[in-house]
Amino acid sequence: MLSKQLQQVHPNVLAKVLKQGTVYQNEEIVVINKPYGLPVHGGPGIKNCIADVLPILAKMLQNMKAEPLHLCHRLDKETTGVMVLARSKEAAERIRLLFKTRQVEKIYWAISLGDPDPAEGIVEIPIVEKEVQSHQSHYKMTLAPNYHLSPEDGKVVKIRKKRNAESAVTRYRLLASSSACSLLELQPVTGVKHQIRVHLAYGLGCPILGDHKYSHWSKLAPQKLPEITLKRLKLEQSKARHLPLHLHAHRLSLPLGDRLDLVCKPPLFFEKTLKKLKLDVPND
Repeated sequence: MLSKQLQQVHPNVLAKVLKQGTVYQNEEIVVINKPYGLPVHGGPGIKNCIADVLPILAKMLQNMKAEPLHLCHRLDKETTGVMVLARSKEAAERIRLLFKTRQVEKIYWAISLGDPDPAEGIVEIPIVEKEVQSHQSHYKMTLAPNYHLSPEDGKVVKIRKKRNAESAVTRYRLLASSSACSLLELQPVTGVKHQIRVHLAYGLGCPILGDHKYSHWSKLAPQKLPEITLKRLKLEQSKARHLPLHLHAHRLSLPLGDRLDLVCKPPLFFEKTLKKLKLDVPND
């Protein structure tokens, strides 16, 4: 529903929604709280996206002579939270470089199924895109480990690097756990496509709540939820496919002059899920 509504509104209405979600602005940047289900870029079947409304948004925030805002980084369609837009091409290039050279600290929140073991750590496993052979062929990101356990003696053996694999590093920390779910704080050090989702699902065995793509490998099916989780969410398994992805870009720390700490509170559906699952957010 959330995605459909934003796809059906007039671009001016969407720009207004984004304007209302502005969390910070100065002469160089505008920071918005990206809504759920809104793609950053256009594509087949996409009517509205952030890129298309940047000229209107700039005019609404400044004046009719304002030049269009510029994208500095991307967030997946289903991810919510902190998104930085630049007022000029020069500022955009400078900020893009900060992201590229890993000088931006990114903190995400996710609700996942199960508890990670250990409760805090670093997942450092390369990721590669692979075709899934099933009745309906499709592509997914997956792990391409550098090591495996030898079947003979159980020793750790280094294996040859897969050609297209990209190195991926994610720090994680358990903030709360209840109802067979966890609230996790995540810090992706690298920026590989679907990195957090893949590291949590395939690296730690704790897929993100509402991640129907990475909760299994070959099936294109809704996520299977534990009984206690369904009960607390007042949900039947047959309706699980409607659960949105619970991944939120909570904080961004930008080294622009002084370090800018930009925080976005999670969307309403995320807050409601935390309450229903009795996951207590620590005061940070």
